[in-house]
Amino acid sequence: MSEPKSPTPTPAGDTYKGWVFKWTNYIKGYQRRWFVLSNGLLSYYSIRTQAEMGHTCRGTINLATAVISVDDACNFVISNGGAQTYHLKASSEVERQRWITALELAKAKAARMQAESDDSGDDFSPSSLPVGGGQGGGSQNSEVQSTLRTLGSKVEDLSTCNDLISKHGSALQRSLSELDSLRLTGEAGDKIRQVTERATLFRITSNAMINACRDFLALAQTHSKRWQKALQAEREQRVRLEEALEQLAKQHNHLERAFRGAAQAHAIVDNKGGAGPGKGEASDEDDDNEFFDAMEDAPEFITVPADPQFHKRSSSNASGLNTDLCADDQSLNEEPLAMNQESPSQDLVPLKKRRTRIPDKPNYSLNLWSIMKNCIGKDLSKIPMPVNFNEPISMLQRLSEDLEYHELLDKAAKCHSSLEQMCYVAAFCVSAYSTTVYRTGKPFNPLLGETYELDRRRESGYRSLCEQVSHHPPAAAHHAISDRGWTLRQEITVASKFRGKYLSIMPLGTIHAIFEKSNNHYTWKKVTTTVHNIIVGKLWIDQSGEIDIVNHTTGDRCHLKFAPYSYFSRDVARKVTGVVMDKDGKAHYVLSGTWDEKMEFSRVMQSSRGGENGTEGKQKTVYQTLKARELWKRNPLPDGAESMYYFTALALTLNEPEDGVAPTDSRRRPDQRLMEDGRWDEANGEKQRLEEKQRSARREREREAASQRASGQSEEAVDEDSFVDHSMKSAPHDSYKALWFESCEDQFTGEQVHIYKGGYWETKELGNWEGCPDIF
Repeated sequence: MSEPKSPTPTPAGDTYKGWVFKWTNYIKGYQRRWFVLSNGLLSYYSIRTQAEMGHTCRGTINLATAVISVDDACNFVISNGGAQTYHLKASSEVERQRWITALELAKAKAARMQAESDDSGDDFSPSSLPVGGGQGGGSQNSEVQSTLRTLGSKVEDLSTCNDLISKHGSALQRSLSELDSLRLTGEAGDKIRQVTERATLFRITSNAMINACRDFLALAQTHSKRWQKALQAEREQRVRLEEALEQLAKQHNHLERAFRGAAQAHAIVDNKGGAGPGKGEASDEDDDNEFFDAMEDAPEFITVPADPQFHKRSSSNASGLNTDLCADDQSLNEEPLAMNQESPSQDLVPLKKRRTRIPDKPNYSLNLWSIMKNCIGKDLSKIPMPVNFNEPISMLQRLSEDLEYHELLDKAAKCHSSLEQMCYVAAFCVSAYSTTVYRTGKPFNPLLGETYELDRRRESGYRSLCEQVSHHPPAAAHHAISDRGWTLRQEITVASKFRGKYLSIMPLGTIHAIFEKSNNHYTWKKVTTTVHNIIVGKLWIDQSGEIDIVNHTTGDRCHLKFAPYSYFSRDVARKVTGVVMDKDGKAHYVLSGTWDEKMEFSRVMQSSRGGENGTEGKQKTVYQTLKARELWKRNPLPDGAESMYYFTALALTLNEPEDGVAPTDSRRRPDQRLMEDGRWDEANGEKQRLEEKQRSARREREREAASQRASGQSEEAVDEDSFVDHSMKSAPHDSYKALWFESCEDQFTGEQVHIYKGGYWETKELGNWEGCPDIF
């Protein structure tokens, strides 16, 4: 009976084999098994001959997540968290240490490969670059990447061997010190043998490190010049590829424009029995009356100008279909009515003059990557960021900026048609993103209990209140009410992830708009914001995703699509498209525009299903529409906005000091005020003080909650029938309750939200803020 011979490879090798005794049970004790270490996996076999290897594997353990520990001179244990545990014993301490060295090296390499595999979906790697120019460029790139991976592996081996040498060297030094302190007695022989064994272990590990260094140097010398040539070729190839892509994009755009006119005419002929627009309507000059999704985004519909007969019927008001529309159009073109007759006249009470400038942003140089490189994959709200990356307003003030174009809700409140009202609500939803196009600064994270009021009742008929109602996760509740017949409320929790190349910000929560006259109740959610070029280049922001606006009173819906930026798309950047439908799914309006400039809407006269186009054989719907009308247009930025954080006229006034506001108002936040004044070093120190004060307050609440729970449990033990608050058992450690908002379940969405309970504006009139916490 032949047995496999145990080789003695270098511990730094990828494969290690040999006989080891494994504990089986209390009856059989340790049994000899054949162990094979390969590719980060340790397997063992119960074999008598080499031929039995293929079908006698008894178990395998992954070293990437395993823990390796040593019991005594010859025993060691390998465990991966309790699911698998191997108790092993080597024939000698030297043999045990050979296994330990091989296992540690294999574990380090397996963990490194697993980390690279996890990051491959998000992180940029040179191997993901497109390579052109035939097989030569691809083979060079592949060779470079293979060499880099090999060298990286060798560097990691060097690091692991260095740690092991340090460990064994310390043990050897201790043994030698003990030997020096001994007298020549009977123990001298044992100690000498121990020193000899440890010296042998040290020599084995040193040899492994020397071999790894030799391999590293050999590879570096062999490939040094080839790297330079290969990388230079890649740079040249990339330049040629970019030039070719730019030329192709221009040609593609020209061909698409030529095809567009033919497709438009064909669609109208199919739907109208041969009737179609004239030559002028099919030209590129009429692009304002139609819009197309990018080819790679599988366009869902196309709009074309309606048949001239629809225009005639619309202009003469002969069609009952357009009667309501024209009535609404006439009313919406008028000036907004003064709906609050009880408020003081603006002619008698002069309005407060708001500021139009703030101190210019100081020119501080700071490397964002140096701070965020260790925060990849973490929630942005948990990353300690200096004020250098902030803008001098808080997230509560940023949330109040959603009211920048409140006049859209004023117009919506006056609409007689719920479908046209939906168009204005959709425009308001899109307009909230127009202030973000150049705003790459991060708002201040509000402190728990921080508030912000925006009282524009005299100027614009509305007033708004925000409060930070939760810290983990960070959540802000917002309530705005207008004398012109609408209410807006929302609770937003921001989830964010830093992915290395870009930062994704996902607002969670639902926005509600309620109109008093019609009792229409609308809800929608926000799309994802992405900040690009975190590492290299100029920061820029994109909005992408889909929004469904629902009228819970009538069942009407509006589906908005924010197209992500694409280098290869022929469409304008930041494009938004949408369709307004009734409860039966019939389309009435088509929306188009960009989230940073303007939105338009067109009345749908007729729709039809086109042929199979786009990806996956989907059919596009062709909408014949009246001439597009402007819904919303962005206000121009103030002069010098580039030196004032690109703030809008409204944003410049948000942090303006104001008398009578609550002591928890964001205007009173000292670090934010210092930053606005350009004193950033002082602002950073003040920011740390406020955050530590917030943490101390939370620890105090947790202690009080724990004390109350303990007291409640004690009373319950004495008298089970006593009126004890049993909910304390499951209450969170932090028992904080918002001051101006109360938690309840939303009847429309079923979410647990905070809704304004009243009292703030009455308290402001009295000037009694005793109930407000001291957070600043």
